[in-house]
Amino acid sequence: MSRLSLNQWTTRRWSVAEAVEGCVRHGVGAIGLWRQDVAAQGLDETVKLVADAGLRVSSLCRGGFLTSGDREALDDNRRAIDEAATLGAACLVMVVGGLPGVTPGEPSPAVDRDLAGARERVAGALAELVPYAAERGVRLALEPLHPMYCADRAVLSTLGQALDLAEPYPAERVGVVVDTFHVWWDPQVLAQIARAGDRIASYQVCDHLHPLPADVLLGRGVMGDGVIDFAPLTRAVAEAGYTGDIEVEIFNADVWAADPDEVLARVKARFAELIER
Repeated sequence: MSRLSLNQWTTRRWSVAEAVEGCVRHGVGAIGLWRQDVAAQGLDETVKLVADAGLRVSSLCRGGFLTSGDREALDDNRRAIDEAATLGAACLVMVVGGLPGVTPGEPSPAVDRDLAGARERVAGALAELVPYAAERGVRLALEPLHPMYCADRAVLSTLGQALDLAEPYPAERVGVVVDTFHVWWDPQVLAQIARAGDRIASYQVCDHLHPLPADVLLGRGVMGDGVIDFAPLTRAVAEAGYTGDIEVEIFNADVWAADPDEVLARVKARFAELIER
């Protein structure tokens, strides 16, 4: 379990303090944090809780939502960078945003359908944010999302697109997230993982359920409950040179409703069976 990290939303019922205590209780050495939960706990209090528990912060989620091109989004990302620096997070996960005018989970009567333009605005925002992050020692991690989220959450749909966007910057400044739920389907994924090399800033694992629920955001399952073959993906990430934490991130209504201690025990068992083997 030395590399297992609990993404906080896998046990969403837990506060930051409860998740930290759960990691300690179950022998998990790292935690992935979410900004709104850190804010609820208090940033300074979270820093103290994590340090006192001897945990690593594998990631802070999330920055991004940059496709509108407005200054407010850039300012919020600067705040996210500051928070990641204070927490000593290994990376700030960047979910870049969908088409302007589309709000996740809500009707969108006024949509900007210029997908190429949205991607150009992400590139422009990244050019502004990278120097700010570099000054604070924060690594930005671009996360491509499954194409079904292109309209509302991420106009980056493949690992190759994320790597193209990261390429102008040093690998220690801009990396990528390899999330099994989002990339398993891509026929080029193994080649792109090899291409990524030291740009891999985070490896996140969960399963892709079939059939998906009505709310496709909640279609993630515990490893082994869905359709993903984890062995080739995990092997490719290792061969690319990634030695960091492996974060389990699950969005699932049934998992969230279950006892978090039971969830974490199940996650550990499947991690040992399917990821660490």
